[in-house]
Amino acid sequence: MDSPLLTPDQLDQQVSRLHDSEAWERIVTGWGDTAPPRALPPAPLPDPVPAAPRPGTLPTPDTPPALDTPPMPGRPASAPPTDWRHLLSVPVDRLVDEALRALPPAAPAERRLPGRLGAILPDRLHAWRRIGGSDVPPSVHLAHARLILTEWGWQNTPYRLRNARGARCLCGAMLTAHRLGYGSLDTVDRAGAWVITELRAQGWTDLIGPWNRYPGRTATDALALLDASIRRASEAGH
Repeated sequence: MDSPLLTPDQLDQQVSRLHDSEAWERIVTGWGDTAPPRALPPAPLPDPVPAAPRPGTLPTPDTPPALDTPPMPGRPASAPPTDWRHLLSVPVDRLVDEALRALPPAAPAERRLPGRLGAILPDRLHAWRRIGGSDVPPSVHLAHARLILTEWGWQNTPYRLRNARGARCLCGAMLTAHRLGYGSLDTVDRAGAWVITELRAQGWTDLIGPWNRYPGRTATDALALLDASIRRASEAGH
């Protein structure tokens, strides 16, 4: 089923409404309380203090010399095992097999972005890339949006998804990442809400689009904003 083709400004309005909702406020303010506490390493034990020798006695060395005592009559001498495998109660092959099965599965092959021609084509022509794709967390979605800005370019033309060269604005990059198969529309909304959360932390009170179009804004600023938003979303488990 085709996704509705939102404009960057429509997406901006959607993520703003999500950011201003009580549900999002609980997510932003409460994730630190619900996150599992980090386990602290145990404190090292103090070194034992050797006891002072009693008057009239000589100090003894820390490690007494080994004495070659003959075995008792009628009891055979115990010989050390000739192979460390004798110390295992489970066969080595079974241990290796269990260790291999405990490893995480291999990551799926990464789908590369289309070339420069793909950057200027209408996004609806990339809809087939969503077939068979699974959803991703908002932080991963933002990472793909960052890749789009890096490879296809950033632009600040008002009210345009992309310019003639295929460069995207911030909201345009998020929409394109969705249309390329990286995240559902719900994921796009949550990813944009994390971007607005980061903007509020930096003192910006307007939407993403006006920030993107602000005079003097650069591609470096846009990438830095995405990096900070990715970090913020990742720390919250999103």
